[in-house]
Amino acid sequence: MSALPKERLRVGFIGSGFIAEFHLKSMINVRNVDVTAVFGLDPASCERFCGIVKDLGLGNCKAYTSLEAMLAADDVDAVWLLTPNHTRVEVMRTIHKEITEGRSKVFAIACEKPLARTIGEAREMLRLANDAKLNHGYLENQVFCTPVIRGKEIIWRRAASATGRPYLARAAEEHSGPHSPWFWQGDKQGGGVLSDMMCHSVEVARHLLTEPSSERRSLKVKEVNGTTANLKWVRKNYADQLIKRYGPSVDYHKRPSEDFARGTVLLEDGDGNEVVIEATTSWAYVGAGLRIQLELLGPEYSMEFNSLNTGLKIFMSREVSGEEGEDLVEKQNAEQGLMPVLEDEAGVYGYTDENRHMVECFRKGETPLETFDDGLAVVEILMALYASAETGETVKFPIDHLEDYVPVVARIPSE
Repeated sequence: MSALPKERLRVGFIGSGFIAEFHLKSMINVRNVDVTAVFGLDPASCERFCGIVKDLGLGNCKAYTSLEAMLAADDVDAVWLLTPNHTRVEVMRTIHKEITEGRSKVFAIACEKPLARTIGEAREMLRLANDAKLNHGYLENQVFCTPVIRGKEIIWRRAASATGRPYLARAAEEHSGPHSPWFWQGDKQGGGVLSDMMCHSVEVARHLLTEPSSERRSLKVKEVNGTTANLKWVRKNYADQLIKRYGPSVDYHKRPSEDFARGTVLLEDGDGNEVVIEATTSWAYVGAGLRIQLELLGPEYSMEFNSLNTGLKIFMSREVSGEEGEDLVEKQNAEQGLMPVLEDEAGVYGYTDENRHMVECFRKGETPLETFDDGLAVVEILMALYASAETGETVKFPIDHLEDYVPVVARIPSE
């Protein structure tokens, strides 16, 4: 491992798609970092990525044609793992091999949510990271949302200290559907909306319920109950739309994944107090765009946040026309009418503070707030929720029997 602390952290991106670009653009507000490398399967996308790095003044980025070559580069200290879910374990095995066999000096890794598709895969991700002696961070941006950071600090300092800990966290995330075909394919993504989005909701809720001076594991999961449903995208006209948009590999007439999920998680703190997480997620929400809604309730207080209740709003009449885009809010569904505008999406959604935190922890050799251990804990909750939805029964912890459990929608191979 390189001597720490390092004056600047040199980062290589594994993946150059939508989420990689989101992370990249947030880096303009992160100090002490240079983006020096990128590897992905699409050479044109990687070259475009390098151009964005240059335009943003984030360093001289080189596109590599193999992961091994990027990992061996002298100017890569840490990697951001942002590839599709079904590729994560193989990528991690390559990283582990290159480091343990002495061909790479990479000493830190940050991995996008969810950590893996199953509990077994998540445990392997954690084992490989630890065996390679990597400092590891789990990229759960909602934990770092600016309203979450500020809201939690106020609630615990002013309200919980006076009247008792919060006992109920509600978290919801909804939009009209993912960007890329693999998200819709249960076997590749690991499930449907429950896997894709409830990973956010359960972790930000768990974070809000955790006392600031305590570790996340201070809250023990006792039991979970989950429900999944197919509300919109199995309807003939919408399933036809998916085939037209993505081709026969996304056929919701034959191989649908759930587009709605609900989960209740019962936990217990160190003093024996029960606390509850209520989470809902949907790919069937049609509004201005992506909606994140959070609530935290305690004995004499409450907190709430809705990402679409923005201070800035724009109105455009029907006389204003233009191309479809996402220039006002992520997953934007309209270009006319009264529209909320997130003037700093990367900041509000948490990407800026998340990446600033990871860079500083890696640069200084400190343990991040979110690690692969937390990623594993999230996958355990998700798989228990899927098992509950399948059986119609509450699943009690511990859940050793679910180590190799695969959600129903992930058991059907896509074409």
